[in-house]
Amino acid sequence: MALLKLKPATKDYIWGGHRLADEYGVEDTGPVIAEAWELSCHPAGPSTIVNGKYAGKTLQEYIDAEGFEVLGTHCRRFREFPILTKFIDAKDNLSIQVHPGNTYALKNEGEYGKTEMWYIIDAEPGSFLYYGFKKEISKEEFEQRIKDNTLLEVLNAVPVHKGDTFFIRSGTLHAIGKGILIAEIQQNSNVTYRIYDYGRMGKDGKPRDLHIRQALDVTNRKPIEQRNVGYPHVADCDYFTVDKLLLDGKTRSRTQGSINEDSFLSILIMDGEGTISSHGETLPFTKGDSFFLSADSGNWQIEGRCEALMTTIREKEDPIRVGINIGSAEIQIGLVDNEDHLLAKEKYPMDNSRAAEDVIDEIAQNTLALLEKNAIPLDRCTVVGVGVPGTIDRKKGTVIYSNNIHWENVELAKRLGKVIPCPVRIANDADCAALGEAVAGAGKDYSDVVMFTLGNGVGGGLILNGEVFEGGIMGGSEIGHTVVRVNGRPCTCGRRGCLEAYASVPALLRAAKEASGKDMPLDEIFRRATHGNIDMQEVVEQYEQMLGTGIVNIVNIFRPQLVLLGGKISEHADVLIPPLEEIMARDCFGGPNSSVPKLAVAELGDYAGMIGAASL
Repeated sequence: MALLKLKPATKDYIWGGHRLADEYGVEDTGPVIAEAWELSCHPAGPSTIVNGKYAGKTLQEYIDAEGFEVLGTHCRRFREFPILTKFIDAKDNLSIQVHPGNTYALKNEGEYGKTEMWYIIDAEPGSFLYYGFKKEISKEEFEQRIKDNTLLEVLNAVPVHKGDTFFIRSGTLHAIGKGILIAEIQQNSNVTYRIYDYGRMGKDGKPRDLHIRQALDVTNRKPIEQRNVGYPHVADCDYFTVDKLLLDGKTRSRTQGSINEDSFLSILIMDGEGTISSHGETLPFTKGDSFFLSADSGNWQIEGRCEALMTTIREKEDPIRVGINIGSAEIQIGLVDNEDHLLAKEKYPMDNSRAAEDVIDEIAQNTLALLEKNAIPLDRCTVVGVGVPGTIDRKKGTVIYSNNIHWENVELAKRLGKVIPCPVRIANDADCAALGEAVAGAGKDYSDVVMFTLGNGVGGGLILNGEVFEGGIMGGSEIGHTVVRVNGRPCTCGRRGCLEAYASVPALLRAAKEASGKDMPLDEIFRRATHGNIDMQEVVEQYEQMLGTGIVNIVNIFRPQLVLLGGKISEHADVLIPPLEEIMARDCFGGPNSSVPKLAVAELGDYAGMIGAASL
């Protein structure tokens, strides 16, 4: 919990003036101060802390030291600090420009796009700004007018006055006119495409660069309908919520509030003077100051005369999560809504011969294509979850080792996150399947679930108190490699007597061949057992005893409410469940004097891994 006062980074763009130094206390760094980046973690201009134990450190260094949690739970969907706030002093006209959206900017610039809002702090008489087009124009006309310098003829020139607010969504052509002083709240990005610059020269004496091709790609050429602003918020979108605070120092000279775990609070002082208090600390403020209050800081109070913008991050509207399941045979990608419904999915073969980096890049592009196919903007995505077979370092987002897909020390989250602008979480695929069943399948009514996946191996996952259980060391649970018979059959892990050596599909097929002298499919084994074949009855009974022992071992340690069976063998649950229930009732610690967990079959099938990954 912290109350931090910030010192801005400054920019000396050629159109700037000197009001920010003369009137707003920004440190005089030269003849021109065009912008003061008051709240910034952007590497092109980070703000610096001036009080407390982090004095002299950047805001980003504070976040790195204290943890991303200081930003609040609503910021978990962002990879980086989400916003940038600044003062802008336009002594001259800014260039006609446009900002791209996230998808285009990440693909072409390697950082987020930009949606922003302007609050007009002051404006000279007759001042105006450009805000979109007067009428819809074609891409061809747009390009031609740029070439022949007639673009201004079709732009929407809007007179401005103190207190006006404008919301500039990415793709909106815009420009601040001369004589305007602005407070801007924006996405944490510095990507701008300049279209027209009045023929001005840069500091090097050459015309400043234009970005015509990019602007043609991203500009919305339809007129922009200005949003109703001012109530209940000055501006509100998925990236920021901005409210105005006004204390006249007479009839109203004090206000207070409380900051919970949802979001940090940014306070940008546009006018006034007084004190701000939080968590036992009181700091003076004056015109031009900027403060950051960390999430869960509790009560705060402002006293004095004050005109300020207060910015928080709200919960995202209508979010979409991406769940990816990487298997040895195929890759599945699913889009999951806030109710854990699978909205769309795609699957394609997994090529284990390809380099891991190439596979990940293909996953990223296929994810973007699936979103586009379903007309879902990338902005709606809050997280990407990935299930991978093998040993996983979830904190680092790294696949340590996977024998199934031949990966070793692969930085999966980092690679995928370069293309998709969301936090990327990874986990073992069996854990993801268990989590999927726990949130949306057979285990949705339980908080403690263990799932046994009975396929080519024996995997599984533990969900305790609604969370994937990993233990205190890397790697997570390995249900299939608990011993059910000392010095028993050799296992693929190198030990003997593991559950996987008795309860996997290959183990059951091998036992059937040893008993009958010939190969037979899984369905045939169970068909013969249910129709009186003594050999297959013994094979299935032996299978049930080993699987039952494995289940009892886990139940006695973790005491779950529900045990689920998944994988290929679970298709024969009608045969397996009754004897397994008898074994559990007999052998679980406490027997009839204790509560034996319910035994059921997983419901989601192949969907479980995608839904679980999306829920990480």
